[in-house]
Amino acid sequence: MNEPLVQRHWVALAAPKVAPAIATSTVLILGRIWNANGAEHSTGNAALMVVLAAGAATAGAFAAAGRGGGDGVLAGTAFATSGGLALAGVAGYADGLPLPLLLWALATTAAYGIAARYWRTDRRDTVAFERQTAARREEHGHIERVELLRSRTQIEVARETGAYAEALAAALTARATLPGFDPQALTRAGLPELPSPNQ
Repeated sequence: MNEPLVQRHWVALAAPKVAPAIATSTVLILGRIWNANGAEHSTGNAALMVVLAAGAATAGAFAAAGRGGGDGVLAGTAFATSGGLALAGVAGYADGLPLPLLLWALATTAAYGIAARYWRTDRRDTVAFERQTAARREEHGHIERVELLRSRTQIEVARETGAYAEALAAALTARATLPGFDPQALTRAGLPELPSPNQ
């Protein structure tokens, strides 16, 4: 039961942990770039972001209330998109940097709070899978060891039985060559009949 060892690169291990901060920071940066290019105090741009954020939130609500409990991943994506659009709208429309930074901090904290729940669930599932795998390995290893002992025992018994049969045949052959040996005397004594030499 040898399995290859897989060592993940540190970047692959760290990427999920920094993804929420990268996502909210990217939205903030793009919003500020948009602000510098004329979105500040633009009613049309603000209305566009309000409509887009409301549309994404509505899509998330429909996805969450969809048939049979809805699709959690789709709803989460839609709500995250709505929050990102709202953050980008505020970052693009606001005068200074304090309000966008405050919203960025709140969005990042909320993203980490939501992600932590999924990380705990994923970790719990991973630990449960590793425990089940270890239990299966132990069970298979135990079965292999028992079968190995059983097969070795059978081989030893067969080897000893063969050696005993050879020794008995050699003893009977040697006894038959002795003068005065009477095979009928063995039969009369109640021992099983020995095969005749010409059989």
